[in-house]
Amino acid sequence: MKIIIVGATGTLGKKVSDAFAKKHEVIRVGNTKGDIQVDITNEDSIRAMFEKAGSFDALISTSGKGPFAPIKQMTGEVFKSGLLDKLLGQVNLVLIGQHYINKGGSFTLTSGILADQPVAAGAALSAVNGGLNSFAIAAAPELENGIRINAVSPNVVEDSPAYFDSFPGEIPVTMDKVVKAYEKSTLGIITGQIIKVY
Repeated sequence: MKIIIVGATGTLGKKVSDAFAKKHEVIRVGNTKGDIQVDITNEDSIRAMFEKAGSFDALISTSGKGPFAPIKQMTGEVFKSGLLDKLLGQVNLVLIGQHYINKGGSFTLTSGILADQPVAAGAALSAVNGGLNSFAIAAAPELENGIRINAVSPNVVEDSPAYFDSFPGEIPVTMDKVVKAYEKSTLGIITGQIIKVY
């Protein structure tokens, strides 16, 4: 299976890429590193990535940033940065990628626990993650040629201790458990699902 992993050079993406590379052809895509570079906030950059990669069987996105800021300090511009990056960036991977993916292929996006479990200063990311979940659910019935789509929604991961204080009371999940969620989405048969890793 030929799998494009966007965000492959990040904390989560590296573990996911290494796991899939044991049995599959993995194209590692990053913003500044990897086999191919892409700016997911730029549609032309996304198209260029797909043109360079060629036809593929699955795309996994562990990419996208969003702002952590208290509501009192939040502005429309700050909020919009998350919408354009983590939300619309991943949505565009699907909207554009559907024209390049092989029949029976799959898309796996990454949302997060904040869609369901809000934390202080996390309203923008809660909205972004909720939007990604809703997009996966709603897009699934419309994708053609047997193409599937799911979203993986992980809790804070053990490999990101810098974020622990922002998620009080949460038990960090192991990277192995998160990797299994991506395997379930990519190698299984489900579609339109939110795979929660809590």
